Amino acid sequence: MEYRRLGEAGPVVSRVAFGNSLTAGNQLADGRAADCVRAALDAGITTFDTADVYADGRAEELLGTALAGVPRDRVVIGTKVGRGGGGLGREAVLRGAEASLRRLRTDHMDLYQAHLYDDGTPLEETMGAFAELVASGKVRHVGVSEWAADELGEAGRLARELGIPLVSNQPQYNLLWRVIEAEVIPAGAALGIGQIVWSPLAGGVLSGKYLPGGELPEGSRAVSAKGGDVSLRRWRFLEDEVLERVRRLRPLAGEAGLTLPQLALAWVLRNPHVTSAVIGASAPEQIARNLKAVDTVLEADLVARIDEVLGDRVVRDPELTLSRMLRARA
Repeated sequence: MEYRRLGEAGPVVSRVAFGNSLTAGNQLADGRAADCVRAALDAGITTFDTADVYADGRAEELLGTALAGVPRDRVVIGTKVGRGGGGLGREAVLRGAEASLRRLRTDHMDLYQAHLYDDGTPLEETMGAFAELVASGKVRHVGVSEWAADELGEAGRLARELGIPLVSNQPQYNLLWRVIEAEVIPAGAALGIGQIVWSPLAGGVLSGKYLPGGELPEGSRAVSAKGGDVSLRRWRFLEDEVLERVRRLRPLAGEAGLTLPQLALAWVLRNPHVTSAVIGASAPEQIARNLKAVDTVLEADLVARIDEVLGDRVVRDPELTLSRMLRARA
């Protein structure tokens, strides 16, 4: 495993983080979810990502239980607030932090992230609440998730005025979904913000387990995880044309001595602005197997051939940044 500082002033995180958005309290039995956390620790992963809305709080509870007994300074725990009914108002943020700390069984969160932008709350109020949490010691660093470039810029300005460490953005990023490249990544770089990206395997589509024209595999995220099929269809990852292009990537991975998931993860990690990539797992053995990607350097010719195969199925439009999409629908 490799480790890097998140942004200019954030914690040192593992290049691959472990997340439990659609697994713990949802797709997996509690014991198996705990086994996955232990496998992540054994593989050198120190960074764990969750949110208060995942499985209605159960994901945080299960992560807290699985990490009980692990020296607190050995792990970086990040969670999110604001996607539930309370939005990002001061009281909702402060109340949400207390609830997350209780569920996670810890006295502080290393990274507390605003989960989507809240048009209904002045940003000054949200950032002020984060500043209170940092001053109290309950939060060490502050980040956001799926914010557009202009929102990042305003948050960065307020963070500087308040003297709090805004260190990260957490967007979706993978071979098929590259909407952050044009605007979000440059904005983050200018602010000293690191990208800790989610869905590097496009919800499992880049593992190659979904075949064009085939039945959805039993036990897969698209079948077993509540909400998993919705997110995969929302991004159009399950269309037969996309799945056919992904199938054609498998020989390229083989030429490089990689599995398809290793290839997809290595491609994400080659971006110098990606500090860490959040992976999930439905089985403990998946974790160590995919981490070969951390040490892999993809040759430029291979990257060009990957782009040729995927062609126009790569989504790049910055207007499809999740925060901007939701703003447009309002």
